[in-house]
Amino acid sequence: MTENKSITQKIEELTKSTDWFYSDDFNLDEAVKKYKEAIELAKELQKDLSDLQNEVEVLTEDFQK
Repeated sequence: MTENKSITQKIEELTKSTDWFYSDDFNLDEAVKKYKEAIELAKELQKDLSDLQNEVEVLTEDFQK
């Protein structure tokens, strides 16, 4: 679904998805599908951000040596 997208692109996609729930385009038939997609995207972002945090910590440790 979101392979090879940057963290920024994923955040924009998630924001757009959550905005849909507050829009006039909202409908119950699509809501479950869009909710599941948003959850998966949020999980990917959480992993990406965790990986980035680990990378920053390693770089910080190397810099402090």
